[in-house]
Amino acid sequence: MTFSAFFSRRRLLGGLLSGAGAAALASRPLHAQDAMGHAEPCTAAITGAVTPLATPRKLTIAWNETAICTAAVPVAKEKGFFARHNIEVDYVNFGGATDQLLEALATGKADGAPGMALRWLKPLQQGFDVKLVAGLHAGCMYLMAAHDSAIRSLSDLKGKTVGVTDMGGPDRNFFSIRLKEVGIDPETDVSWRAFPPDLLPLALQRGEVQAISDADPVSWMQKKQFNLCDIDSNMTGTWAHTACCVIGLRGSLVRDEPDVARAVTRAIMDAGAWLACNPDEAGRIFQPFAPKVPAKDLAEMIRIQGHHHQTLAGSFRDEIVRYAEALKGVGVFRPSLDTTRYAARVTQDLFAS
Repeated sequence: MTFSAFFSRRRLLGGLLSGAGAAALASRPLHAQDAMGHAEPCTAAITGAVTPLATPRKLTIAWNETAICTAAVPVAKEKGFFARHNIEVDYVNFGGATDQLLEALATGKADGAPGMALRWLKPLQQGFDVKLVAGLHAGCMYLMAAHDSAIRSLSDLKGKTVGVTDMGGPDRNFFSIRLKEVGIDPETDVSWRAFPPDLLPLALQRGEVQAISDADPVSWMQKKQFNLCDIDSNMTGTWAHTACCVIGLRGSLVRDEPDVARAVTRAIMDAGAWLACNPDEAGRIFQPFAPKVPAKDLAEMIRIQGHHHQTLAGSFRDEIVRYAEALKGVGVFRPSLDTTRYAARVTQDLFAS
């Protein structure tokens, strides 16, 4: 099963790190795990047992196989988390538009997918039969500038231009929210320009933009190769405690086969918790999807991300409300949107007693 999707980022992944080599990996200053200040549990947020399915069940999971932040998907297969629940999984490598992915889920071409909340929430307003069932992990997005730039904080971006890969992308939405939080209007005080991922650092060098944003793994590699520094990320402050990537399932699976929905969600969440505490082995498992990248570099990316943060039920719904309220503030959602009602419609608590 295939989709008409092509990954330019796969080429970028190989090209950047083959040029950068195995550069020394200094710890990034913006770590979700460091900021959280807790014992970093190695178990999923799900409490209680989920009974394995009585008979084998085949499911299709759509994911972007160059996105290291969704490494829980291959880990769940490799480490037997799917098998533990009697689930057999086929992967669909998907990199098309979010609307296409949500339609694939809604129409049964795929059964589930991980994805970025800030990419999914606006399209979900269209009524796709898809349910968000869990927050998989926190942060993986960065706003960066050149080391020799005068740009050192969000406040320095007033009157400046920011480069992004997608004018409706999650990083554009998130850093618009962050600018609003520090009193800068993201529409009138800052300009935005879209470039392909591999051209963002060049636009920065040419002075066409004064900062660039993207998500891991691309932003991590660009920082290393082009000597960039972090201005902001979604791994600091309260956003470090908010799910960045979510798990979505087709609505008919949730309604008609809730035991299957619970099992696949549990398997992915267990894998996410496991990789948070085993980044070196997780990097080796993910390495076939990024064959030119050393596994130790992939492990470093996993360490940087907030894989110890998972949410379900009311906590997860509260996070969706928070995102929706923030998106109202930057003009993505209309001001009259009832965010509590919206969050209740697009989420589902699979594990309610």
